[in-house]
Amino acid sequence: MNRPTVDPALAGRLREIEGEILGRAPEHDVVPTLERVAAVMELLGDPHRAFRVIHVTGTNGKTSTTRIIESLCREHGLRTGRFTSPHLHSMTERIAIDGEPVGAQVLLDTWAEIAPIIDIVDVRSAETGAGRMTFFEVLVVLAFAIFADAPVDVAVVEVGMGGTWDATNVADGDVAVLTPIDIDHTRFLGSSVEAIATEKVGIIKAGAVALTSVQHQEVADLVADHCERVGARRYAAEEDFAVTAREVAVGGQLLSLRGIAGEYPEVFLPLHGEHQSNNALLAVAAVEAFLGGAQRPLDPEVVRAGLAAVTSPGRLEVVRRSPTILVDAAHNPHGAAALREALADAFSFARLVGIVAIFQDKDAATILELLEPALDHVVVTRNTSPRSMNPALLGEIASEIFGSDRVSVVPALPDAIEEALALAEQDGLGGGVIATGSIVTAADVRALLGVTDA
Repeated sequence: MNRPTVDPALAGRLREIEGEILGRAPEHDVVPTLERVAAVMELLGDPHRAFRVIHVTGTNGKTSTTRIIESLCREHGLRTGRFTSPHLHSMTERIAIDGEPVGAQVLLDTWAEIAPIIDIVDVRSAETGAGRMTFFEVLVVLAFAIFADAPVDVAVVEVGMGGTWDATNVADGDVAVLTPIDIDHTRFLGSSVEAIATEKVGIIKAGAVALTSVQHQEVADLVADHCERVGARRYAAEEDFAVTAREVAVGGQLLSLRGIAGEYPEVFLPLHGEHQSNNALLAVAAVEAFLGGAQRPLDPEVVRAGLAAVTSPGRLEVVRRSPTILVDAAHNPHGAAALREALADAFSFARLVGIVAIFQDKDAATILELLEPALDHVVVTRNTSPRSMNPALLGEIASEIFGSDRVSVVPALPDAIEEALALAEQDGLGGGVIATGSIVTAADVRALLGVTDA
């Protein structure tokens, strides 16, 4: 998709603003409070109350599910806002109006309006010793202000991390969506699925409709208890809605879905893997709940059009052909397992080589163990994040799992791509390459190959 050319002066100013926002505490440094965001919202006149919200949390699948919900809402004639994180290439990807990243001028104009208010709250916060607002908090304020000014009919909002204390949770979602909950971000969310789920169910508010994918039993019980406590209606996959048929197709998959209120046979989804079929099912149920209180079916033709238009960059995405290079943002064990199954489901390579770069605080050994059956060889490397694990250390871990003869350590990512391609093509039988381990890894490979649309 071609984006409009941005005036160089405007682009320069946008880079300055992005630098200013990115210079704050990073989004993985979560502060367990909503006070600062709520204070800014109040001073701005509560822009987050100007539109309805579908709120999405979970461990994996949040971004894809958010994008599918937004596409379905847009196909139903609603003006949409979409907030996702993290981004692949540009901060502006996170804030979209009607499916397109926010324009530079809109972002700059909105920043000029909200920056003085953020400064006021920063000063107040500093006086109490709490420090300035974080990067993510500021971005949430920016997104909600842009959505209110647009104005949008509905904002589909992905949490950054967790739920209860996530900056997005100043908004009250009409519909709360929970994708699969598993172990990740243990430093902030806890080391058990129960602890993590306790944080994530905080987006389910009184009177809301909660939609949940298939969960661990202890998570499902916790969600049910929370919904009963706050007075939210709960609908669960396999109980109240289900994928009734799935067939791999060229460029994606053909699905038949049983929603809460209607049946949607033979709909095409241009995304790969069974996990994406479950994301699509959850999205359809969420839109049924949002538009008709889960009592009225959607128009099947509108559902078909909405699903057919979905994209999810960086999620088992083909970024080059001949040979095929795929990128995937899997960065935890649950994501690695889904990737392994999706590769077996949707692709058939005579030889598949992995390019892997993982953050140092992630469970690299388990991720590699899960990917090992899918890969003939792995090239371990480093991505552009300072959090990226040392390739030598990652290579030692990989060698214990794959055997040293199936592991190459190539510190520079551009060289790692070349090495992986050579390995994939060495027998001339139709090899492929998959780059994974982090969303930064996926983004870096996309950029090196000249793919920057998101």
